[in-house]
Amino acid sequence: MTTFNRHFAHWPPGVPHTLDVPRTSVYSNLAAQDPDRVAIDYYGTRITYAELKREADALAGFLQHRCGVSKGDRVLLYVQNSPQYVIAYFAILRADAVVVPVNTMNRTEEVRHYIEDAQASVAIVGQELYERIAPLGVPHVIVATYSDFLRTKTDLPIPDFIRAPHAAMGGIAWRDVMAAGLKPGEHRAGPDDLAVMPYTSGTTGKPKGCMHTHASVQSTTVPYLYWRGASEDSIVLSALPMFHVTGMQAGMNAPLYRGATIVVLSRWDRDCAAMQIERAKVTTWSAITTMLVDFLANPRLGEYDLSSLKILGGGGAAMPEAFATKLKEVFGLDYVEGYGLSETMAPTHINPPHRPKKQCGGIPIFNTDARILDVETNAELGVGKVGEIVVHGPQVFKGYWRQEQATREAFIEHDGKSFFRTGDLGYYDEDGYFFITDRLKRMINASGYKVWPAEVEAMLYAHPGIQEACVIGAPDGYRGETVKAVIVPRKPDLKAEEIIEWARTRMAAFKVPRVVQFVEQLPKTATGKILWRELQEKERAK
Repeated sequence: MTTFNRHFAHWPPGVPHTLDVPRTSVYSNLAAQDPDRVAIDYYGTRITYAELKREADALAGFLQHRCGVSKGDRVLLYVQNSPQYVIAYFAILRADAVVVPVNTMNRTEEVRHYIEDAQASVAIVGQELYERIAPLGVPHVIVATYSDFLRTKTDLPIPDFIRAPHAAMGGIAWRDVMAAGLKPGEHRAGPDDLAVMPYTSGTTGKPKGCMHTHASVQSTTVPYLYWRGASEDSIVLSALPMFHVTGMQAGMNAPLYRGATIVVLSRWDRDCAAMQIERAKVTTWSAITTMLVDFLANPRLGEYDLSSLKILGGGGAAMPEAFATKLKEVFGLDYVEGYGLSETMAPTHINPPHRPKKQCGGIPIFNTDARILDVETNAELGVGKVGEIVVHGPQVFKGYWRQEQATREAFIEHDGKSFFRTGDLGYYDEDGYFFITDRLKRMINASGYKVWPAEVEAMLYAHPGIQEACVIGAPDGYRGETVKAVIVPRKPDLKAEEIIEWARTRMAAFKVPRVVQFVEQLPKTATGKILWRELQEKERAK
């Protein structure tokens, strides 16, 4: 039995190769903090750790005594980024129950699947989302009004739905829950009990619940900021959705474990983000590419003081090299990319902050082993060979909820260990840095040549007239498939022929897009990932 260690030569200086993670519940992270320290800055309103814990405990008591929640029960959390999201998350854990985070863009029929599959009888929802869950007959629905936590006058651009006052509706009002003042029973959840169950994106059928224990959540909570050199004095901009594992870990759990302050945005707004970076003196920001593209496109960007920012990172999709260079010019910081999935509670890999590589997933983090296996034979591959990325580590989930066959298919025995099959294709270089080339099934076969769309997209981003691009396969009577680029242009007069000719000078002929389609916007998930499969399916349906 061996462990991949080629990357150790480039490990962050002074940081141990392994990290002991406390065998405690995630709730204990909150309970351990200085009660007077500011935990949340919500559009200028400051909430201390003491208030956060007090409300979480009160909500936990209500869940247990009035809603009948007991150990291991699943509770839906269907709320925008807000103090109530954080409070509810820790309250569910305090009640020894399991958080089921739900994408706030989901509509009624989509939410129905989560309720039925997770077998949930309790949901905590935002005021503006109540009408979507009301028809589903959930026995206990607690309704949060965001404006309850807008206590300080501000000129920040706050979304209208956040400003909305409490409205009379069904369900149980958050303020009534707090007024009940119920105390929770003894906290019994241990490291091996289920804590959080995020659902996968459902690209192959209905979404599946990923079973994470307190231990697997802690295994990415504890290292996150430690790896990047952040401390309890950090001020973290939390703009990624907390229902997604990256936003949950980088924007909530990791900072709160370190006793830092999170600056919460309920909805992405580039001006509000810049204003809060300046006012709250934000030091740390995890963002995705699409968010940063919008941020840098702001014509007013030069008006803001962004000098407090010391750490800039993210993941989800590779940062195009041309854009990473522009980020370095604006911030004077390297964009430190990471890689992970819902099944691994965010990162399995992060770039070393002192030596990051562009368009790179990074190196395996603490206590994590990663390999590249041949897609056909499962044989282990060496430097530069593209295969499936498989990972073994404490952050790997226990399996899919009520999906035994899917769970079995998700793992493979290799070198005496159980590895999770990520379904992502990639390779590692001489230094042990991993590069993601594409999803296992996202490949274009053009006259026998294999084209990885993500590679073509990364090259297209270097064109000054392209704002965003998504590459898919288009049916071709001669080549079988040909490369098609769906592009959001920066200028209206951009021509397809110009893109094709430009591409011919920069990439192998078989990779050059033969078809170019211009669109005003690309379809995306709530976390900003481009829905390439949706575009691909539309193309095949023509």
